[in-house]
Amino acid sequence: MTEKKWFPIIYMFIITAVFSFVLIGFTNFTSARVAANQRLAFEKAVLAVLPGLYPEGEKISSLDLHQRFVDKVLPPDETSGGAYTLRDSGKLIAYALPISGRGFWAEIKGVIGISADQKTITAVSFYQQNETPGLGAEIAKPEFRKQFHGKVILFSDKPLAFKRPGEQLDAHSINAVTGATQTCTRLEKIINDALINWQKQVKPEP
Repeated sequence: MTEKKWFPIIYMFIITAVFSFVLIGFTNFTSARVAANQRLAFEKAVLAVLPGLYPEGEKISSLDLHQRFVDKVLPPDETSGGAYTLRDSGKLIAYALPISGRGFWAEIKGVIGISADQKTITAVSFYQQNETPGLGAEIAKPEFRKQFHGKVILFSDKPLAFKRPGEQLDAHSINAVTGATQTCTRLEKIINDALINWQKQVKPEP
């Protein structure tokens, strides 16, 4: 039977079909878990930029983290410009604005925290990035992210500026990562595009 000319074709067809079936089954089995982990990473990033909700280095279970998000964070509404919000007894405390865009190698996703004054950054957090380890990937490190705290957003075509490492900074700028020019150039655009769009949509608090 194995000498038949059609046997290799039928054999490969069967093998391919079996492996395809296994792969599809595995993908379907894991897709829900992947989606849940992605959602949890986003919720963690939102909590990290809102004052007092997820201090740097705090140890908390995934379940408790999700519950904290559900209990404390309000979804975007018609006044928040697409941002999530934190309120205390109805009073606005801060915004959490999702950002995303193409980095040097792949998509970068994160969240910018903005205080109730709509101009002061509380924090920045990234939950997805695949930039070069030791270079572009440094954007996710605390040393880089801490620069954003307290920076003031301008109402201009460049709300926040990235300057070369070591350059003198002002209230509206941070230092880029050494050796990661392409990543930082793209991140600067991602952040500024998101801020400009948000400034156009957000409504002042009554």
